[in-house]
Amino acid sequence: MKVDWLVIGAGFSGCVLAERIAKELDQKVMIIEKRDHIGGNAYDCYDANDILVHKYGPHLFHTNSKKVWDYLSTFTEWTPYQHRVLAVVEGRKVPVPFNLNSLEILFPKTYSEKMERLLIEKYGLGSKVPILTLKKDQQEEIRNFANYVYQNIFLGYTSKQWGMKPEELDPSVTGRVPVYISKDDRYFQDKYQAVPKHGYTEMFRNMLKHPNIKLLLNTDIKEIEGVFGDAKKIYTGPIDSYFNYKHGTLPYRSLKFNPLYYGDRETFQETAQVNYPNDFDFTRMTEYKKITGQNVPGTTVIIEQACPYHPEMNEPYYPIPKKEYHQLYRKYAEEAKALQGKVFFIGRLAEYKYYNMDQVVARALHVFEKEVQPIYSD
Repeated sequence: MKVDWLVIGAGFSGCVLAERIAKELDQKVMIIEKRDHIGGNAYDCYDANDILVHKYGPHLFHTNSKKVWDYLSTFTEWTPYQHRVLAVVEGRKVPVPFNLNSLEILFPKTYSEKMERLLIEKYGLGSKVPILTLKKDQQEEIRNFANYVYQNIFLGYTSKQWGMKPEELDPSVTGRVPVYISKDDRYFQDKYQAVPKHGYTEMFRNMLKHPNIKLLLNTDIKEIEGVFGDAKKIYTGPIDSYFNYKHGTLPYRSLKFNPLYYGDRETFQETAQVNYPNDFDFTRMTEYKKITGQNVPGTTVIIEQACPYHPEMNEPYYPIPKKEYHQLYRKYAEEAKALQGKVFFIGRLAEYKYYNMDQVVARALHVFEKEVQPIYSD
């Protein structure tokens, strides 16, 4: 078949761009995916007990972008879902991000009321303050409080998740889960928060139903090199792999999962996600029925443990936000620039950037509108 575009990777970036090109430009698109499913790391499926689980860890959609929300809503209905997380600290479970409710649970009333007053006076009610900022506060009492939160919420979890201390990473990492000076227990405060009613995989299937789109699963791009001639490419995999690691290997963090099924109980834990920053080797446990709202017997909980990424052994999940690694990425970005107009590099792995789902959808829509579509405009 004639192919105008070759899309490598069937995750958010690849599927959004494939759908836009097929529908808006009426061009033929071939998607190549090395795994046996679409959806990338947002893929979900039913386990042996008929419980819908996210195979690669919990994916909770949230955004303030009406444009992104409206676009995805053409492919799915939504189940509203407000994510709440608890962390085990000194034997008690407290809300994360650490907030004024967490403060009340962990400390005596006199101290918690005093610290609440100090935090509100200094930073304002409703503000979100990175823990590393609090640790540098001029007031000793706030610094002492921040050091406690750092030791009990951030240090252990970050060390397990990234294999590094918080100070070794870009400040954006700890900034993603700040201390929230509020009694709002929700993990996110975005305007739109939900999960696809019939799952992410079904949403991706709807995106790829266009007759101009063909899909090849279980296929490595190297297996079909040159087959599609002059087709333009959209590449969403690891950028260092595309260039055969000529400048060295970019590090990523990966994950291991241990599913547990409890057939004799309807619920396992208080919230969908419970973090373990200080105890055990794993980082968190997720109970998926609490996310999807399924009404089926039993419940499935998946234990998640972070680990190093090794090509050919596991999947890359998180680009590591560290200055020296970004400098290495820039060498590959220069290589990519030389292919501008022929190959478009987009997504977490191709841009070595820690995107949220809504951010990568927004990025894909932007690339289509500003870079792809203009190629064919009069």
